[in-house]
Amino acid sequence: MWPACAALRARAPAWALVGLRGGRAYGGGGGVTYTQGQSPEPRTREYFYYVDHQGQLFLDDSRMKNFITCFKDPQFLVTFFSRLRPNRSGRYEAAFPFLSPCGRERNFLRCEDRPVVFTHLLAADPGPPRLSYCGGGAALTVPFEPARLLPLPPRPAPPRPQTLFLQDNSIARLEPGALAPLSALRHLYLHNNSLRALEPGAFRAQPRLRELALTGNRLRGLRGGAFAGLAQLRVLYLAGNQLARLLDFTFLHLPRLQELHLQENSIEQLENQALAGLSSLALLDLSRNQLGTISREALQPLASLQVLRLTENPWRCDCALHWLGTWIKEEGQRLLSARDKKITCAEPPRLAAQSLLDVSGSSLICIPPTVHIEPLELTAGLGEDLRVACQASGYPQPLVTWRKVSRAREGGPQARAQLEGGPAGPGAPAARDTGSGMLFLTNITLEHAGRYECEAANAGGAARSPFQLRVNASGQRPQPPRASPGPAARAPGRAPRLDAGSMAFRALGLATQTAIAAAIALLALTALLLAAMICRRRRRRRKKAAPPGEGALFVRDYSDGPCSSAQLEELRGERGHEMFVIDRSKLLFARGPAEAPADLGPAQGPAPGLRLPPRVAYEIHC
Repeated sequence: MWPACAALRARAPAWALVGLRGGRAYGGGGGVTYTQGQSPEPRTREYFYYVDHQGQLFLDDSRMKNFITCFKDPQFLVTFFSRLRPNRSGRYEAAFPFLSPCGRERNFLRCEDRPVVFTHLLAADPGPPRLSYCGGGAALTVPFEPARLLPLPPRPAPPRPQTLFLQDNSIARLEPGALAPLSALRHLYLHNNSLRALEPGAFRAQPRLRELALTGNRLRGLRGGAFAGLAQLRVLYLAGNQLARLLDFTFLHLPRLQELHLQENSIEQLENQALAGLSSLALLDLSRNQLGTISREALQPLASLQVLRLTENPWRCDCALHWLGTWIKEEGQRLLSARDKKITCAEPPRLAAQSLLDVSGSSLICIPPTVHIEPLELTAGLGEDLRVACQASGYPQPLVTWRKVSRAREGGPQARAQLEGGPAGPGAPAARDTGSGMLFLTNITLEHAGRYECEAANAGGAARSPFQLRVNASGQRPQPPRASPGPAARAPGRAPRLDAGSMAFRALGLATQTAIAAAIALLALTALLLAAMICRRRRRRRKKAAPPGEGALFVRDYSDGPCSSAQLEELRGERGHEMFVIDRSKLLFARGPAEAPADLGPAQGPAPGLRLPPRVAYEIHC
């Protein structure tokens, strides 16, 4: 005989019996109202229970339904579920379809799925295994008969989730099909993870997504198809990553995007078509990046822009940024707040820490680039590696690229250009105004022969220089013949000059070799002294010819950026002297071999074989 149900129920946890002791009315499932322990008839009690999909039994009015608040006493569970039957009492049949009577006590039960949930497979020895259900252990079992298993028709699918929180984890990669079952998502939060890249089509199965948070990851680049399929996306958070460059058409698949947050990255370059397709964008945040310049074309697609944030970037105030200052004063007034208008220059040093709005347009200057390759022609052997330097100068730092302009056969190797000597950062000790782009060719074949071109470009313009490569099919590099004057070219009565490495020079005695070397050194020293004396005499003549107080000449190069005519006037007024600026991008005549001064005779000229530095002249602006 089973123990009394009241005694068994008394073993339940105290928090599970609060509804029994309080006697409060509760609106249960199906909209019915009851009171735990109510007595509709004399000596009759009614209680109401609930079974979840894991087979755990609770009082129906328990607010917290988890493992802590469920009934765990095996004897009570065996008593309850062994007497379970369909509710035919005429009371609460729709809301509580099952009933477990215990004497004159009625225990009504409703369930999430089925009232009997199998939880364990018990191995019986000997005999077939048995299935245990509803926490009753070995006392509540049925034989396990795999042959009687049959699939049930699927139930209506539950509502699909619309919001998914995956933030603050260690997710390093998002597979393209990982989110495929979640096609109804509208909000996806993946911030503060370890994502390094987004695979193309990673969000293709989320056509209804409205908000995507990728803040605080380790993204270094964005591929063109990373956001394919997100035609309904409204807000995209990409702040706090490691993005360094935004390529063309990165956001082309987001026609309805309204907010794009890119602050706190390392973006140095924004290509002209990077924001193409964002015709509905209202807010763009590019603050706290490494942007030095931005083009008008980059912001051209943003027809609906209302808020633009560009502060805390190392802006390079040159001619390429002239449009931005004008735009802020005119059209940009409605897009920038008072804080966002404070765009501070970081380069050149003479404009550092000044606001772009306070800098005059004549001070925003660029120097067109110049290109120099040495040598212009080169012959290489088969299988060799080649490295050619392209020197470029200008302001701002030119971007140097190589390309092969000769027609190569189909399938032939292509030249690969690698940039070196890029622009120094804001914290560099000394920013150079020349750059170099190296052309690397490995394992040279006949297909590499042809004409190449080095191009340097900046906001001031572009310059190109050709380079010719010949390939020696024999594998032996030709040696240039040693230049030696013939008999007709020698001066009469003068003995031929002996090279220090020739056999004739080695055949001389040690004393003779020493005397010849000393004579050559003495001639070189005499030539240097004569040149120094001539320069000193010319300086004295200039000082005597100039009026008193007018002999000071201030020469300035472009080490801290270009200088405008207005600034020269300011410097001239401050110091009281003329100011000259050397434009090193414009040579008056090209570099050539050293020439002897005109006022030196043959006897006073430099010794044969001595090469003086080439004379170079640049255009000077007053």
